[in-house]
Amino acid sequence: MNCSRKYGKPFGDLNKLKTNFFENNDGMLEMADHMAKIFSAQPRRTNCKICGEPLGEPLFHSHGIGYIECSKCGHLNGEFEDTDDFASKVYIQDDYSKNYSSKDREEYNRRLSTIYIPKAEYLQSCMEKEQLADIRLLDIGAGCGYFVAAAKKLGMQASGIEISENQVNYGNTMADETILTHVGLHDSINFIEKTDANVISAIGVLEHLINLQENLDAIGSNHNIQYLYASVPMFSFSCAFEAANQQCYNRHTGGTHTHLFSNSSIRYMAEQMGFEPVYEWRFGSDINDLYRFLTMMLTKSGNSAFASDFSGKFVPLMDELQLILDKSDFSSELHFILKRKQ
Repeated sequence: MNCSRKYGKPFGDLNKLKTNFFENNDGMLEMADHMAKIFSAQPRRTNCKICGEPLGEPLFHSHGIGYIECSKCGHLNGEFEDTDDFASKVYIQDDYSKNYSSKDREEYNRRLSTIYIPKAEYLQSCMEKEQLADIRLLDIGAGCGYFVAAAKKLGMQASGIEISENQVNYGNTMADETILTHVGLHDSINFIEKTDANVISAIGVLEHLINLQENLDAIGSNHNIQYLYASVPMFSFSCAFEAANQQCYNRHTGGTHTHLFSNSSIRYMAEQMGFEPVYEWRFGSDINDLYRFLTMMLTKSGNSAFASDFSGKFVPLMDELQLILDKSDFSSELHFILKRKQ
């Protein structure tokens, strides 16, 4: 089956939502370095996260962590394992939600409309092409419930599961109803195995799952599930930008991104599940990262006036420049829909 591809998405208000990346670079970098310290205390990763192939030497190092490109499937693996201990410390004990939860309902709704409604609209439009009118959606790793809320606004039957109790409570409060269920670290598999949902969504989640393979196996074994809609961080231009700018917050290879996907590792993953890629939407933030690094380093080097002048000339070009990178199939984010093979 041919895969339908879409490229690009205007940055719009994205920079307004990510002002903390600019205004609190040192604090965000400190947070990422703290997570990297926890990550580097874990056992070394010897096999690829996706295909299990033995790993060789790192292709590059970024912010103290080596990254190894799998020779079999092209997946980019951080050199340490993401263990239960790692997950407990960065998602639960450290309350990961404080880094991404909005402060109030107005900010929540702005983030919902700017980031998540377009994602839900994309899913809905693809399912219309598939003639799937009755969408029953289970969102795994639902966080604060943004995508579930967006899907429900568009009329889908949707609910979510999440391991952070703080995020569940926050999301249900913002939604004014119970749209999220709190689950234990490994309980998502039971939900997936038993759900009658015909669509599973995992928006920025697969890269965070400690037991990724078990979750994928559960999706593959439940034939109620006909589609998987996911967004993942990709091995991309942003990796080079971050490796070259050690003084700037590394949002892409840092923090809880212990591995990054590639086009070939996604195809491998789909095949192992008994699915195939049918829709792709590529829109990265590589140019946004490059812009942030350049303006940050200009400012740090005492060139604030030039940073401002540069911004005025560069920002109007960002959408066009990012589209070029998106069409290269080496940009930082991919939304994709997998369909169960008949």
